[in-house]
Amino acid sequence: MNTLKAEKRSLDIKAKKLRREGFVTGNVFGREMNESVPVKIQKKDLDAVLKTTAKGGQIMLDIDGEQYDVLVKDIQYNAMKREIDEISFQALVSNEKIHSVAEVILLNHNAVQDGVVQLLLPEISYKALPAALVEKVEIDVSRMHVGDSIKVKDLEIAKDKDIDLKTDPEAVVVTVSQVHNDIPAADAGEEAAE
Repeated sequence: MNTLKAEKRSLDIKAKKLRREGFVTGNVFGREMNESVPVKIQKKDLDAVLKTTAKGGQIMLDIDGEQYDVLVKDIQYNAMKREIDEISFQALVSNEKIHSVAEVILLNHNAVQDGVVQLLLPEISYKALPAALVEKVEIDVSRMHVGDSIKVKDLEIAKDKDIDLKTDPEAVVVTVSQVHNDIPAADAGEEAAE
């Protein structure tokens, strides 16, 4: 499990100032915590951890030497600057089911020759104990053809007895559609007239 160092931060210092100094601001909350803890994290350290851990991932957060087993709950990106502005973590309790999401990752989509692979559901919502958390669901689509689809109920996460799905089991996760490159006859005539 990845470990990320953080420091408690004073709310007297504005988040904007901390961002200019190379920090990302964040918040840690949990059922067994009296109150949420505002934190600041070195941007470079957070970026390194997020290369292998996404939203819904579990990490060890070291806040001024105190260890917390946490879930990456929410990440707020600044699209203009292409960086993270704010991140929140949920402190985990070993015997408490928590709500999380698993990112859907498609494998071998270039192997599908007779159609276009469409990811319709980028993440799957569920509840589980910390020991059963799933960060990502990988789907090999190499054997799929036009008209094929995979629903949530077809995935391993749906068969795991330790996971309570929140996403509809009948929801389509990925499908393969026919390629529509043909120019309709009416449009072709209009282009020739121009």
